[in-house]
Amino acid sequence: MDAIEKDLDKLVNGGANLSKSIKDIDRCLEMLMAARSTIEKDPSATTSTLQNLEPELKAGFQAANDNLKGLYTGMGKYGKTLDKKFKRNDNENTFGALTNQQPLINRAIQMHLLREGNFEIADTFAKEAGIVESVPSVLEVEFRELFSIQESLRRKELQPAIEWAQKRSAQLEARASNLEFQLHSLQFQVFLYSGGPDGPAKALEYSKNFLVNFQNKYFQEIAQLAGYLLWREKLQTSLDDSSWRDIIDLFTTEFCALLRLSAESPLYVATTAGAIALPTFNKMAAIMKLKKTEWTSQNELPVEVPLPDKFKYHSIFVCPVSKEQTTDSNPPMMIPCGHVLAKDTVQKLARGTGSRYKCPYCPADSLPKDAREIYL
Repeated sequence: MDAIEKDLDKLVNGGANLSKSIKDIDRCLEMLMAARSTIEKDPSATTSTLQNLEPELKAGFQAANDNLKGLYTGMGKYGKTLDKKFKRNDNENTFGALTNQQPLINRAIQMHLLREGNFEIADTFAKEAGIVESVPSVLEVEFRELFSIQESLRRKELQPAIEWAQKRSAQLEARASNLEFQLHSLQFQVFLYSGGPDGPAKALEYSKNFLVNFQNKYFQEIAQLAGYLLWREKLQTSLDDSSWRDIIDLFTTEFCALLRLSAESPLYVATTAGAIALPTFNKMAAIMKLKKTEWTSQNELPVEVPLPDKFKYHSIFVCPVSKEQTTDSNPPMMIPCGHVLAKDTVQKLARGTGSRYKCPYCPADSLPKDAREIYL
């Protein structure tokens, strides 16, 4: 295994130790709270309580520190290995050629902190990094609202999210989003399965007040929910955590979409994808050095990088005629008959003159100007 991969594995293992360290600290806090409660009830027991608490606290903090050592060691070794593998000129700093992009990097960090709900840290970072053009205050207000509603959903409270969706119903409808219906559907199920003996009555009343507004578009889904009313006892279904995770993800996606932002932090995506791809690039560089070859491709990578599906943002289309994968300069085009070809293929069929051409798959013919670029 490559040195970078070994050190990366150590770093990942160190991250697991971080979770253990957090649990140790939580246990120490629980012991302190318990001791505080004991002393408040019986002040005369202060001395004995603190004496008994001291060795347990020391052991807890020592365990937390021991678990962090692996993380510190992994971070140190990984950084040194990267410096050795990717040497830079003495007159360059750690970012090398990215020095001129430092303001953009700082802004990405600030945006990431805001997305994670660390608003005070984001403000402090902006001041210490000397960010001139900070994130607009309006955007910060929006992120605060997003974080607040996310916290409500984690507590399984749907009303704040429903109110937000209702106020933006027209915008969501323009996006063909089903967020508002999904929120009402989940609230219906909460009443049905968590409302006790009166659950079915509450769910039925809720459906009359809210779900009926969606019957034209979601008739089958509403019919299925109505079936839950009839078979509630036999189904014995309850809402699991995955239902709440899904609604949080959907809400975050739609919230950010209305702000014209990606659902996930670009900084998180870039660093995670980079960490996954780094060992592959390192192997590729070693092979190229050994075979004395060069990377000649400009618009695509010479090797396949095994990224998770959630990091794949561009659809792949291979022209059925040329057998070539489409690119930004050669996008997929839909011709009037409905068949899809690459742009270069359309131009070749028209022989570059703009004259009419016949579709390779049906008798229809058309002009190149009638072809429309599509996004799969």
